[in-house]
Amino acid sequence: MELTDIDLQILAVAEDCLTGFHAHPFDEIAARCGVPADVVLNRLRALLASGAVRRIRQTLHTTGLADGALIAWALPPEREQSACEWLRRHDPFTGHIVLRSCDTPESPGAHYRLWTTLKVPTGYSSVSEHCNILARHIGATAFAPLPVVGMFALSVGHVRRAGLKPGDKLPEPPRMQRPARPVLSEREWQVLLALKESLQPHELTRSPWVARAQALGMSHEQFCTIATELDDRGAIGRFATFLDHTRHRDERSGTGAAGLFHWAVPAGFEQRAGAECGRHICMTHCYWRSGGEPFGGAQIMGVTHAPTRDGVRAHKAAIDSHLATCGIPILHTATFWSEQAEIRPSEISPLLYREWRDKFKI
Repeated sequence: MELTDIDLQILAVAEDCLTGFHAHPFDEIAARCGVPADVVLNRLRALLASGAVRRIRQTLHTTGLADGALIAWALPPEREQSACEWLRRHDPFTGHIVLRSCDTPESPGAHYRLWTTLKVPTGYSSVSEHCNILARHIGATAFAPLPVVGMFALSVGHVRRAGLKPGDKLPEPPRMQRPARPVLSEREWQVLLALKESLQPHELTRSPWVARAQALGMSHEQFCTIATELDDRGAIGRFATFLDHTRHRDERSGTGAAGLFHWAVPAGFEQRAGAECGRHICMTHCYWRSGGEPFGGAQIMGVTHAPTRDGVRAHKAAIDSHLATCGIPILHTATFWSEQAEIRPSEISPLLYREWRDKFKI
């Protein structure tokens, strides 16, 4: 489905500009993009039905709600596709499932081709224990968990970024956010888990939370009050519309190629280097991660999209040049190219995790 000018106008806001919880998110999108709310809803329904948009949902700050990490997997080449399929079918706690190739095959960690995100509800297992279970099922020969130490950028916004020039930066470096762990009541968990599920087409209305509140035996006002309190406590991310960049190719949407960048910097430079990398608007994700020893000691990792690989390379060259200008040494750097991807959220429900462990007799 070709994106119209109206679609692009809507998506420039709807993808990633609504931070926090909104009781009437589509009204807010309409107000910010200058398109009537009914038109916003009709176009988003059409984009969802066509597959150009893969989901519309309230995101959460899951780094504070469950133990998690980016996981790099090494597998025999003949096991890669079956591993992706097994994870997709059998592990709801695995989110993104991406096959990547390193730009330089001799680079440290180049043989780690399968990359996933993972969330494990706190108190039920560890990331490494869960990975050991998965490794037995998918035939992995090694895995490397890369948990977050600090976050500098997390906002997809492909359409908003489509016209960026290499080197375009925020006026100031972002402040690093460390994972926090709020303690939630059972009622708060119920609202949080209801919020995070993707909206179905019939829920794309001016008040999308009404039915979910009713399902919990709450009024809409009660549901929104609890959601707002959770937002104030740092548990809520963005209300986001996810363009299917893995299948949808449109130069005006800024998609087509994606690179996962690695940088290793001297100890003590991590926070400054991450902030200067995350300052570049092309970075949809930018984290300081631990555990990067198999990857040449990389600590700063992030993702950039562009219509072509040359476009991605140009963005990275601008970031590398900026780091040098800032006096930040780069000890090692590499780019891992996305070749095949399934992008989905990780499950974080403690109840579902107990059921999963029972199913696999763990």
